[in-house]
Amino acid sequence: MSAIIIEDRVVHYEVLGRGKPVIFLHGWVGSWRYWIPTMQATSVTYRAYAVDLWGFGDSAKSADRYSLESQTNLLDRFLNEMGIAKVALVGHGLGAIVAALFASKHPFVVDRYMAIGMPFTPADLNERMASGNIADLAGWLLAQNPSTEAARTEAPKADGEAIRTSLTELQHIDMMAISRQMGTAALIVHGQNDPAVKTPNLSNGSLPGSSHHLIFEEVGHFPMLDQPSKFHRLLSDFLELGSGESPQQLQLKDEWKRRVR
Repeated sequence: MSAIIIEDRVVHYEVLGRGKPVIFLHGWVGSWRYWIPTMQATSVTYRAYAVDLWGFGDSAKSADRYSLESQTNLLDRFLNEMGIAKVALVGHGLGAIVAALFASKHPFVVDRYMAIGMPFTPADLNERMASGNIADLAGWLLAQNPSTEAARTEAPKADGEAIRTSLTELQHIDMMAISRQMGTAALIVHGQNDPAVKTPNLSNGSLPGSSHHLIFEEVGHFPMLDQPSKFHRLLSDFLELGSGESPQQLQLKDEWKRRVR
C-alpha cells in the first residue's frame, strides 16, 4: 500500500507502469481498487495512478474534508507531491466531477480528461443516491459477479457523509456551464442503463468542440466493469490522441478505431 500525508492526514494511492501519468478517480461506490483491471491495461504504456478521495477506501475519514473543493484540493496536492506537471484524468461519478472541476481551475495542468457517469444537473441523479447508505447503494449498482467483487468489498469502507456532502453541494453547481466554458479535451461517457445517473441529452452545441459524448449500450453505472475490453480500447484511443486534439473523431463500432482523415 502506498500513501502520502496531506494536511496531516493519510491519502492512499496505488501506481503501476511507466510513462506519461494518468490518474484514476473513483466514484461514490467503491474505491481505487475497482480500477485495477483498467490500470493494468493502461500501465503497458502509461504510469497509472489511482487515488482514494477523502472519506473513501483507505484515505482519511474526516467530515471537514468532504466538500468538493477539498476533494479537488486533494488532487492538486497529490500532483504536487508526485511532481506531476501535466496529466490525463479519468474520473467516474464523484471522481468525474472532481476531474472536471480541477480541469476548469487548472487548464494548463490537465491535458485531457474522461468523465464517466457524470451528472450535469441535479435532476440527472437518482434521489436514491442521497441516502448515503453504502450497503444499499452497492447492492443496487453492482451486480453479483466476479468483475464487481473489488468494488463491493471496498464499498463499506466509505463514509456515507462523504457521499451526502458531495451530492448536497452538487445541487448548487452547474456542471453543464462549467463544461461549456472549458477548452480541455474531454470524453464524456455514460451507460445507457445507468440507474444512478440519467444519460443527459447532449444535443449538437451542448458541449464545446473539444468535447465528445459517447453512450455504452446495455451498460449500467460501471462501464469499466460491465464491458472492460470495449472500455479499455476506448480509453487507449483517447489517450493516444495528440495533445489538444478533440476526441470527436472517436466513434463507437464493433472495435474502437481512430477515424482516418
